[in-house]
Amino acid sequence: MSQQLLEKQICEAFIKFQRELVGRGPEITKAMICRDMVVLRSRGVLTKEEKHVSSSNKGRALVKQLRMELRESYLERIEKIISDITKCQVMSSHGDISIRTGEQIEVFILNTDLEKKCK
Repeated sequence: MSQQLLEKQICEAFIKFQRELVGRGPEITKAMICRDMVVLRSRGVLTKEEKHVSSSNKGRALVKQLRMELRESYLERIEKIISDITKCQVMSSHGDISIRTGEQIEVFILNTDLEKKCK
């Protein structure tokens, strides 16, 4: 399978997963395969309520804490989705969200150089 097609499938699966989880998906998501990593960058991930609450420092901290707890709760499921699509084992994953910009990043470390495998 081509790298471009894999990136598209990963992107679509992640957006679908986020819609089911949060009730809405990100405005824009881009998936990139780089060696043994899958990087997902999403923009416009905050809900209206989260945007409203994050107008203060305390609110931003609360929204960030909530989103990081949410990530921990779905981590195994999203890693399985990535593994199923790539046919590689996810060795570890890392994620963060910027409440200020409404961007989220997810990085999945695989047991295989997927970029090389796609060529």
